[in-house]
Amino acid sequence: MADIPRHLRACLDMGKIAFLAILVSGGIVLQILACALYNNWWPMLSVIMYVLLPMPLLFFAGSDSTSLFNESDNSWINAAKFMTGASAVGSIAIPSILKHAGLIGWGALAFDLSSYFVFIVAILSYICIGDDSDNYYSYI
Repeated sequence: MADIPRHLRACLDMGKIAFLAILVSGGIVLQILACALYNNWWPMLSVIMYVLLPMPLLFFAGSDSTSLFNESDNSWINAAKFMTGASAVGSIAIPSILKHAGLIGWGALAFDLSSYFVFIVAILSYICIGDDSDNYYSYI
């Protein structure tokens, strides 16, 4: 990408950021639709897990994102990975438990889980948006 003009490269970078914004907005819309279409606001409990999901990584891993994908001897990084995994499982478990208890229907469950998967795609896209030679994160 070194031979692409600077203005075109900036446009492509902003398109990636816009793609991430559209994904996150779509996840929020699906979460609200899970509640509003069925006039039942119990699926909003999974929003708590969405907020708690990145917290262990922010507090324990800091800006060292390479340690998240490699084996680490640091017990704080391992604790952050464990708590993040527990939060991710909780994001799927809460709507499933609500469905099992009869508090939400199949439609709300489908919207809630699809919202979760859209958020996961947004997170994975954010991680994969650039490589080491490009500084895409400076826009966010």
